[in-house]
Amino acid sequence: MKPTTLLARGAIVAAALALGACSILGGGERERGAIFAPDPRVAADPSWPRVDWQLSINPPTAARTVDTFRIAVRPTPGELQVYGGASWARAPSDMVEEVILRTLEDSGHAPGVARRGSGIAPDYRLLLDLRRFEADYAGRAVPSATIELHAKLLHARAQGITAARTFTIAEPAAATDVASVAEAYTRALEALGRDVAAWTLEAGEAHANQLPR
Repeated sequence: MKPTTLLARGAIVAAALALGACSILGGGERERGAIFAPDPRVAADPSWPRVDWQLSINPPTAARTVDTFRIAVRPTPGELQVYGGASWARAPSDMVEEVILRTLEDSGHAPGVARRGSGIAPDYRLLLDLRRFEADYAGRAVPSATIELHAKLLHARAQGITAARTFTIAEPAAATDVASVAEAYTRALEALGRDVAAWTLEAGEAHANQLPR
């Protein structure tokens, strides 16, 4: 399938970077091909605080071009393509939510962690905005699996933001092929889950310690 780019430079860039067949996000034919399903696993750090409050996690919000089953690649700063004949098994927002939820649940450092609407009465809510989920060349010979996520920790009773932080993860792929990029996403999701879990527990506990007992 002939590549099409957002800035009409796909033929030149694809040849230069050997990206293979790509198509514009939201356009072109759908190709049958490989489906990739990263399965990140994160072990809890013993240094994370153990807390006595409960947490609910809101599904991440994301733009349509970010939360797509097609695997996005950015060969140059102003240009966005997707890998032809390849897709994610799950939407990026689902993968991000799952790794954060599972990391916090499996850590055993909080008595209750669940998705929004699961029935628990949370003390804190974790609000997530997924801003980037793409393979970014950033001027290098191989792309990096890049995830940018903004997180806000909300005190449920006071309805006030207690902490906020933007997380940016960039894990270099071993090669330019899409399988190598997908493998880099496993590491990127693990790093994201580890960083967000640690920050959530630390920020929540710092706030909880300031509340009247």
